[in-house]
Amino acid sequence: MSKPFAKTFSLVAIALVASGAITACTVFPTPEAPRVMDFPVSPALEAYENRRSESLRVDTPIASEPYNSTRILAKPEPWEFQAYGGVRWRDTVPVLLRDMLVGAFRTSAGFENVTADTGPGNADLSLSTEVTAFHAATQGDRTRVTIAVYGQLIDNRSQVTLCSENFVVSEPALDQAIDSVVQAFGKAGESLADDVIGWALQCDNTSPD
Repeated sequence: MSKPFAKTFSLVAIALVASGAITACTVFPTPEAPRVMDFPVSPALEAYENRRSESLRVDTPIASEPYNSTRILAKPEPWEFQAYGGVRWRDTVPVLLRDMLVGAFRTSAGFENVTADTGPGNADLSLSTEVTAFHAATQGDRTRVTIAVYGQLIDNRSQVTLCSENFVVSEPALDQAIDSVVQAFGKAGESLADDVIGWALQCDNTSPD
């Protein structure tokens, strides 16, 4: 291959690579970053007068797909899930619920100490939950948010389940806009926290023989 031809070939190759790179950027543009939403639960929950002497560990809830994700879910039909576009939770739904419950239990001052399962140290009791609903549903022009969990309060020493309960809370959204839906999730989370804390404090802590 002569030098002039080799030089021309190299220039053509460089031009083709550059052209391909420009075409790739046009065909596959960098997607715009979605809005990232937090679980807007107010920290101003009431403190309880009665306090249990045990320490509590809040385990990360169990959840199957599609709840074990960062998608903000809608359920237009009983058999169908959809995700709101261009927006997501800051973390997966189980982590959001765990962090919310840890903060709510600490604010309530109902237990001697409250930790998450990601932290070191032992605790007397564990709150174990399973997520069975965390979605919005629209009927006509009305949208409601539903959160449902199954909870167990477990004695860590004996591994005995002291109490178990199903919790279902529902809150209407002001309208169908995503901001209103997220705010409705926050109100539902506050109601869930109140229900779970009240139940845990009243649970009999005497393990059977």
